[in-house]
Amino acid sequence: MDSIIKNSLKNSMSYAEYRNLVKQLVVDNSTTGDDKSEAMVDYTKLNDRRMNRWDKTIKISENAKKRIESFEENMTWLLLTESWCGDAAHVVPAINKVAELNDHIDLRIVLRDDNPDLMNAFLTNGGRAIPKLIIVENATGNVVNTFGPRPTEATNYVNRFKAKYGTLTPEFKEDLQHWYNNDKGQNVINDLTELLCELQPTVCQ
Repeated sequence: MDSIIKNSLKNSMSYAEYRNLVKQLVVDNSTTGDDKSEAMVDYTKLNDRRMNRWDKTIKISENAKKRIESFEENMTWLLLTESWCGDAAHVVPAINKVAELNDHIDLRIVLRDDNPDLMNAFLTNGGRAIPKLIIVENATGNVVNTFGPRPTEATNYVNRFKAKYGTLTPEFKEDLQHWYNNDKGQNVINDLTELLCELQPTVCQ
């Protein structure tokens, strides 16, 4: 596992580099990942607009900000994503907003299809779901937690629908986008703040 993570980190990029990559893909009429179909290219264009919006508008409450800033353990947040992923367009900017508040957190991004060994080591219910955040303790190299592909409320929303109807319909996926728009990244921020509290209980005292 250590070698897989180390090799992935060698090929990783910062959030700013990832955003520049996506913007260039839009210019080039392309996308990340193995599937370069027109549909995936269109999703990348849409997601670039979504990320532009969230980069400018996501807000973190003063209470959450104080908790995040008080975290004192050096961590690497290794994030698997792709430019075409709808969930990632909403979740990844919120993860970045949290990481930006604390110098002890180093957010590094890798592409799923370029890192199959890493992705296969962190499946969600047997699937290669993204975005997937792997939290590594720098001192030991141990993976201490993971997050994703969706925040808790969105996950529950999806699971309830799947339990009732068996599969996610196009209509539901549209509803999920509305949920993300209304939530404005707050569920991701709250989940990650709670995660930091679990790793360092004094954060929440």
